Amino acid sequence: MNAPAPQPAEPLSKQRLRVWLRLLRAHRSVENRLRENMRLAHGCTLPRFDVLSALDRYRDGLRMSDLSAKLMVSNGNVTGIVDRLEAEGLVERISVDGDRRALRVRLTRDGIDRFADMAAEHETWVDDLLETYDAAELDQLLSLLTRLEEDQT
Repeated sequence: MNAPAPQPAEPLSKQRLRVWLRLLRAHRSVENRLRENMRLAHGCTLPRFDVLSALDRYRDGLRMSDLSAKLMVSNGNVTGIVDRLEAEGLVERISVDGDRRALRVRLTRDGIDRFADMAAEHETWVDDLLETYDAAELDQLLSLLTRLEEDQT
């Protein structure tokens, strides 16, 4: 009996496409879990969490355009989120010295405290989602994703 003919190797372009699709599925899966956890535990959306997170890193506040750029979303999207966060007392708009038209947004004391609670729980959720990976696997994954990101710049 003859051995089966060897299959031609899959073109790299197909393999790269499969990797891309797997990255998308993995991202969606993790994001959906985090989105649901954040909604149930804190009544908060991920975009609102992202705005709070950015402002937590810049305690003096950010201009709306800088906030939009850091989050890679439109000014309109950020404005709506900031409006709602301001109505809840989590952020405040303050004037920029020397520019009467410009405003900075920063966390209020309540915003700092609420974000700290959310961030701690968010870290626990991510830790739980990735708990099956050991340090070496996480280092390898970080290295590959960093390289992927650097190759795009």
